[in-house]
Formats: sequence, C-alpha cells, structure tokens
Amino acid sequence: MFTLSEVTKSYGGRTLFEDVTLTINRTDRLGLVGPNGAGKSTLFKIILGQEEATTGRISSQRGATVGFLPQESAPVGEESVLELATSHLHGDEFGGFDGSLVAKAKRILKGLSFRDADYDRPARTLSGGWVMRAHLARLLVQEPDLLMLDEPTNHLDLETLLWFQEYLESYPGGIVLISHDREFLNTLVTGILELRAGQLFSYAGNYDSFVEQRAAREQQQLSAFKNQQKEIARLQEFADRFRAKASKASQAQAKLKQIARMDKIDAPEAAAATVDFSFPQPEPSGQRVMTLKKIDFAYGEHTVYRGLDFQAEKGERTVLVGPNGAGKSTLLKLLAGVLKPQGGEREIGLRVKIGYFSQYRSEMLDASRTVLEEVFDTPRLVRETDVRALLGCFLFREDDVKKRVKVLSGGEKSRLALIKLLLDPPNFLLMDEPTTHLDMGSIDAVITALTEFTGTLIFISHDVYFIRALATKVVHVNAGRLTPYAGGYDYYLEKSKAGSAREALTAGLQNARPVQAPPPQTKVDQRSQKERKEQAAEARKLVQAQRREVSGLETDIARLEERQAHLTAELELPATYSTPGRTVAINGELSRLQVELAAKINAWESAAARLSRLEADAG
Repeated sequence: MFTLSEVTKSYGGRTLFEDVTLTINRTDRLGLVGPNGAGKSTLFKIILGQEEATTGRISSQRGATVGFLPQESAPVGEESVLELATSHLHGDEFGGFDGSLVAKAKRILKGLSFRDADYDRPARTLSGGWVMRAHLARLLVQEPDLLMLDEPTNHLDLETLLWFQEYLESYPGGIVLISHDREFLNTLVTGILELRAGQLFSYAGNYDSFVEQRAAREQQQLSAFKNQQKEIARLQEFADRFRAKASKASQAQAKLKQIARMDKIDAPEAAAATVDFSFPQPEPSGQRVMTLKKIDFAYGEHTVYRGLDFQAEKGERTVLVGPNGAGKSTLLKLLAGVLKPQGGEREIGLRVKIGYFSQYRSEMLDASRTVLEEVFDTPRLVRETDVRALLGCFLFREDDVKKRVKVLSGGEKSRLALIKLLLDPPNFLLMDEPTTHLDMGSIDAVITALTEFTGTLIFISHDVYFIRALATKVVHVNAGRLTPYAGGYDYYLEKSKAGSAREALTAGLQNARPVQAPPPQTKVDQRSQKERKEQAAEARKLVQAQRREVSGLETDIARLEERQAHLTAELELPATYSTPGRTVAINGELSRLQVELAAKINAWESAAARLSRLEADAG
C-alpha cells in the first residue's frame, strides 16, 4: 500500500535517518522500535504526509486510507463522544448516523470501557486519556487500510488493553505501531522495524525474536570488525617496518593501498543514550515495614475493604494483580498514607521512609515550575552539579531543564518524578504503573536499579516483562480479599491457571483463599479430609519454594564472598601495584560487591524469616 524509496530526513545539517527503503503491505503487522530521538515519530509523519522528506520518494496505492493515533493530545471540538467515534478519518465532518455505523461505534466504545451514559457527553469534557480512547474508537469504526498507532496502550487500563489487543488480532488492514509494551508487540506483530543510528533495519518475527536476531547480528558484526582490525594492524605494521627500506618500499606501499581499498566494517553501534542510574541505597528499615489491621475503606457507598489485614516485610518485591476496580491502587494509597481508612490501624515500622510513585504523575509535580525548580524542591540539601548530572542521565539536557512541567510529555513527567524519588531515596517504595510512557531502554534501566534496590517494593504494573524481572511475591486483589503467592510471577501463573501471562493480571480467581484468617469454624470436622490434604500439600509446596529461594540466596552470597576474598588477596600482592590501573579497578569492584552483598544479605534475612513462618504454619 505504501512505499518509501531511499528516504532521507535532515534538520539544519543533522541527518536523522537516510536512504530508508520500506514497503508496507495490507496484511503487515509491524512494530517500529528504536531509542528516543531516533526519528520514529518523524518517520510516521513522513508516511502520513505531515512532513516532507529531505530526499527520496513516498508513494501509495490509489484510494488507500490511513488512520493515525498520536501518542498524546489528539484534538476535540464540540462533538459528543458518539459523534467523535463516527466522524470521518479526515476533518471534523461527522458520519451519517446509519444504524450499522452507530451500532459498531457503540460496540467499540463499550470495548474501550465507555458507558452508555458517556455517548452523549461532550468530548471536550473528557480527560486526556479518555479523549485518546474516543479517537481510537473513531479509527476502529472507520477501519482504514493502514492503522498507524503511537504508543496506543499508554492510556488503557489492563482489561481494556486485553480487549484492544484481541480486536487488533483480527483487524482487516495493515498495522504499524510504536510501543514500549513487549507483550503487546509479541502478541500482535510479525515483523520489527528498528530505527537506529540513522538506518532502518528489518527483522521477521515478534519482539523477542528481534532481540535474539539483533544480538546475533551484532555478534557477527563485532567478530568481523575485530578480524578486519587485526588484518589492518598486520598490514600497517609491515608498512611501518619496511617503508624506509628501498628493497621493500614498493611492498610497503602496496600494503597501505590494500588498507585504503578495504570496505571498512563499523564497530557495532554502542547502546543509545538512555536512562542509566542506580538507587542510592537507603537507610535499612526494621523487619516489619508496614502493617494494616482490620482496615475499613469506602468511597461513599462503595465499600472497597472491610476488616483488611496486610503486612509488608523488609526486602520484599511484591506486585499487586487483579481485576480493574478490585482495589489495587486503593491499597497502594492506603499504604502510602494518601488515603485515610475509615476504620482499623495503619502501623509504620521502625525507620521506614515511604516513597509513592503515583500513576498520575501530575499529582507528584507542580505544573507551574521548571524542571530544574521542581527537582530542587526536595527535603534534602542537594548540589546543583549533582542535580544536573542526574538530569542528564534522565535525558534532560541543556535547555530541557528550563521547560515548564506543564508542557512536558508523559515520558518526561515519568522521568522527572523518578528523579525526585532518587534525590530523597525511600526504603519503602510504592509504585503505580511506573513504566507508563517510558521507552524500552528506560524500562530496562529502571529494572536494573530496582533489582539492586535494598529497600521494600510494592508495585502495580501491566507490563509482564517488568513484573517477571522484579516480583518475588504476588498478591492477588479481588472484591476486598487478598491472596498472597510466595513466589514470582511464573509461580503465580502456575497456581492461577490463567489463559495467558497477561490475562492472569486481571483474573478474578473467585475461589482464591484470602490472606486474612478464614472465618472461624464451629467444628474442625466441617472441612473434609480431602480439603485438609490439599491445604497441607499447598503448605508444603510453599515451604519448598521458600527453601529454594533461601538456598539460592545463600549460593549467591557465598559466590560474592568468595569473589570478595579473591580480590582482597590480590590487593595484598606486590605485583598488583605494577599493573597500571589495576588497584583502582579492584577497589571499584569491591565497592560494587559490598553493595550487592548487602542487598543479598537483606533479601536472605527476609526470605529466611518468611521460611520460618511458613514452616511454623505448616506444622
């Protein structure tokens, strides 16, 4: 349908990308990925005709239609939600209200979680996220030949995302999308386009397949580069040695010409600039971080929790899962102290310092301030040089720090909120959808930092990759009941028997056992022998899983201590000091080992304490 031939785009002497050649067919499902600033959105605009290429040609099949969903800020006027959903692809002209079109629009709006009462509501009264949903409904109603979607899942809750993902699987046209959601890409796309270092690379398969192929390609390129550099060095050495000898001068000159004629292989592209940071390790808290006892909470007449009991312990990394409206964000806000319970007690542990990363970043930031002013608004005394260095790590450079918070993109607000947490690090971190608006490189950096974090973490996320990388415990929330799973996300998947890794995030699990003590039984024999055996078997499995975790941590600690001893012994050898830079390298590694060892010991203490309780419960 659409063809780009040798397209180049430059701005003021800087080439964003060059000689891009691409054909998009009606059945294609393509994911466009690449680091921030690589030109993904610009390439979209060129395909859409919103920007002109510097050189090259763009052609399209006659009559082919294209629909575009921007990442943020789609326009609205005076139309209602239903009028917006039935409007034409271009302009503000509303569609004719034939029955089939309206019925289709209502089905799609309902799938995107609009209520019947919303249909006649003026679209301009919606929040930004719901405006984007209404525009998404418009595109799905019109069914253009090519859908171009820029981060379409950013404004969707998990249940809506699952509906949208299933809808796109049977979409009759082509799809090209930019997304940071690996699970979404893995489910939908059959090809990946990577825009990097001014070039467009094409890969067959989903995102996981792309990662494997790219790694193999980079390894091949590295091997070829190293071999060529060795050959160049050999030829250069011959030329340098013999160019002054008359008998060998012609041969030396031939070697130099051979080097000049070589088609030089570039070194593999270094990792693109992205967020690169580690949490400064906070002061350790006590073992019991937070306890909720018999908590009652309601929004007006809607009761969310009655008699809730919950406990967070030092070093745990817990993800909250469950259906929309089950109370996950409410639980996080109760723990953070943002919401006050109507009954019960909230007990904060010894030396606990709470950090709350809200799903709505605007709640954490003052829109009237500049980036620099907002960052300096911290209880701790911070040096400007340290602040600017941290801002640079988070891709706020030069004039970026003078921007007002109100004009920042969603991703910029997320990064700014993370910076504020870093400058005043907590030891009890509560995070609601922390990866929203972050690109993949930034998500990987956050995972690395949180893996090293020695405090306690409770978070909500619909990013399966993020959850798998971090969670050591899962708590299922549904209808005011909490069910803990003493293992990572794969352990939870096995126990919940959900259809897929993503579906398990919103599974109801109506028969799940609550974390609170079960209602008292008047007679012990009310439980059948089969039930008692099943509960005993479940308890044994939990104990075994916890023993494996403790054993794994003990192995890690032993390995780290062995490495620490080896490096310390090396520092005692006189020969070490004759190698330039070696002592600096050893001391640097010893410092990193000390931090990692402290984190592992803290995790082991928490895991061992949990094991003792599980063994006691198992009898």
